[in-house]
Formats: sequence, structure tokens, C-alpha cells
Amino acid sequence: MNKYPVPNHNDSFVPSEKQWQLVWHDEFDGNSLDETKWNYRLNYWGVPSPTFTSDGVEVSDGSLKLHLLEKNGEYLSPHLQTGSNTFDIPKDSDGFWPFGAYEPVKFMHRYGFYEIRCRLPKNDGWHAAFWLQAPGIGSHPDPRFGGVECDIMENYKQHTHGLIGCGNGWGGYGKDCKWNGHFWFPYQETEDGWHHYAVDWPPSGYAFYADGRKIGVQKTPVSEIEQFILVSTECHGYHKNLGNRGGLEKKIGSGNSCGPVEVLKSAVLPDCFEVDFVRVFDCDEY
Repeated sequence: MNKYPVPNHNDSFVPSEKQWQLVWHDEFDGNSLDETKWNYRLNYWGVPSPTFTSDGVEVSDGSLKLHLLEKNGEYLSPHLQTGSNTFDIPKDSDGFWPFGAYEPVKFMHRYGFYEIRCRLPKNDGWHAAFWLQAPGIGSHPDPRFGGVECDIMENYKQHTHGLIGCGNGWGGYGKDCKWNGHFWFPYQETEDGWHHYAVDWPPSGYAFYADGRKIGVQKTPVSEIEQFILVSTECHGYHKNLGNRGGLEKKIGSGNSCGPVEVLKSAVLPDCFEVDFVRVFDCDEY
């Protein structure tokens, strides 16, 4: 990996075999979130999420902090994105169309190198992620044209298994879903707690990186459409009735009631997912 200097900011680390140009970034230099670059994800599969919020977003001292919040025994945290999933948008008319009006797209891109520098949350029961998504994933039988969920970093197994995840899923989230394109690797702490997670997405496949180490390569399928960026957090236990995702949702109490997983009730606050920068690079090859 080579250093890519950005004046007055921490360096990026990019694959050395290519020539890169910075095409989009947020260095979080101000005192509030730049909403020309980011949307808030507040809905989940067509209904308002009980745990996603626009509160708890802090930009200060050159970094973004996405805070874990507790309100009257419930837990919430922010989920940022530069676009949106079509299937997230609640229906807003009486007609047959099952979705509401599209949210403004702040940034979408095809191919390139996507990097985050971040410090991970300290408590179990919620997790952070950096990923790419397609608005209509699963809406085309060929994932080249429907898009590929590209998880550059997820830490929901960090506290229970000592692992960080990266990799791909495609085919939507029903019976056609394929979720066998992931890698889980041991979490290794750094001296200052900061980490670099990245993916190189050329037409030939995806290469995943953590702190300058190549973790794995996913050759196929490869999305050929523009996708958007997510910098997200999620409290576990709240989305039980909307789909099963690897144990992140757990029903508590009786009937269909949902709420925080037990471990989250012991979280020591304050806690946050802290992000120094998000950067996107292109190269002449694609």
C-alpha cells in the first residue's frame, strides 16, 4: 500500500499498483454534518425504524461521532447514507405503487477505492459498519445490474467472537439472496484505536483491506451500476419482525414486542462510532 497525502489531514493508504485520484470525500472539518453529502436513514424496509435517529450526530475536532443514545429505556443511534434503498421508503399514496417519493441522492459512484478511518464503538449490543448499497438491490435477476451489497467493515462480532467482517451479498433479501461472499478476520487493536478499512472495486472483482492488509478477494458477481455509501450504526433487537439478519434481531417479552438486546442495557455511556474521514478514489484503469 502507498500513502496518499491529503493536505492538513491524515494520509490515506491506497493499493500501490494503481494511480489514484481523490474524487469525493468528507473530512468532517466543520461543526455540523454536511447535509449536502449525507442523508439520514430513518426507515427500514418500508416503515420508520424504532432505533434509527437523526439525533446523536456530532461533528467536532475534525471527526464525526455517531453516538449511542438511551431514551426512557430504549436505545437509538444514527445511520448515515449518501443515497437510499427504494424499498426503505414508506408508501405515501393510495395507489398501487409500494414506495414513497425518492430521497435526494447526495452521491453515487461506480467502481473505485473506498476508505474510512475510524474508531469502533466500545460496547456490545450495537455495531458500526461502512458499506456500499444499490437503491434497487435484488430488483434485477442479474446482480451486475441489480447491485451488490458491499460490506467494507462490520464489527457486530467484535465483542462476542473477536472478529471483523467484510464481503458481499446479492440477490436481494428473499429466497434469491446469496450471502456466501464474506470474510471474518481477527480484530487487532492499534495503539491509538484508529483503523483504516477499505475496498478496491474494479470491474474484475472486490479486494478488501484492513489497516493496509489485504483480507480477501471476491471475484464475482461484480456490480456494474452506481451505488451509494453508508456509514452506519445499529442497536440490536429492534428489527425482529422485519427480517432475520444473522442474530442481530431478538424478540423479547411476549407476542410481537421488540426491544433492545439484554447486553445493550448494560452499555456504559458515552459511546460512539468515530470517523476521521471517508474518501473515494478513482484510477485511470476504470
